[in-house]
Amino acid sequence: MCDAHPHKSLDIDDLLRQNRDWSSKMQADDPEFFSRLSNQQNPEFLWIGCSDSRVPANQIINVPPGEVFVHRNVANVIYHSDMNAMSAVQYAVEVLKVRHILVVGHYGCGGVQASMTSPGNSGIVDDWLHPIRDEYIRHREELAHLPFREQADRMCEINVRMQVQNLVRTKLIQRAWLNGQPLSVHGWCYSLQNGLVTDLECTISGFDKVSQLYRLD
Repeated sequence: MCDAHPHKSLDIDDLLRQNRDWSSKMQADDPEFFSRLSNQQNPEFLWIGCSDSRVPANQIINVPPGEVFVHRNVANVIYHSDMNAMSAVQYAVEVLKVRHILVVGHYGCGGVQASMTSPGNSGIVDDWLHPIRDEYIRHREELAHLPFREQADRMCEINVRMQVQNLVRTKLIQRAWLNGQPLSVHGWCYSLQNGLVTDLECTISGFDKVSQLYRLD
């Protein structure tokens, strides 16, 4: 779709030229593509992933634009107080009526690795990663026998499972279930080494699967 090579340094003019090339190619291949795209957004999937530039949601699951609604942040963390994330979730669930939410981490995540070391001088990102660091402390003893990279990969999985739990404890998700809306929250981890997704088998599809302590009355 573009002629850029990974080792080539791109400037803004290159990006604009590549955009024009891409637009021309898409219209030549499918003259109705942009008219369909502009008429309606009707995805069935919300992707909550990491901001890492190597993890492009649409390409990983091989779907065209318009098929997946995307929210990304450092280390795919879900805070109930994060207005950005919660606004995306609310729009996806209440307006778009997505049927699946995919919480997607990736092995080799720099944010997860940073949370496993002492906080440095990284500023706000250190505070952002605090809940992952807390979770690492809870699991550190059981992971201690593994090399650091394997510990980090295991923590990527642990983090995804934690974020799935964080999400299903929100009023937004529970209200959808109580209203009879079909909705499942899944946890995945993506490998940069081979491009494959691992299903962490932590899917939650109903209000009855939420811990009693966190359920809406």
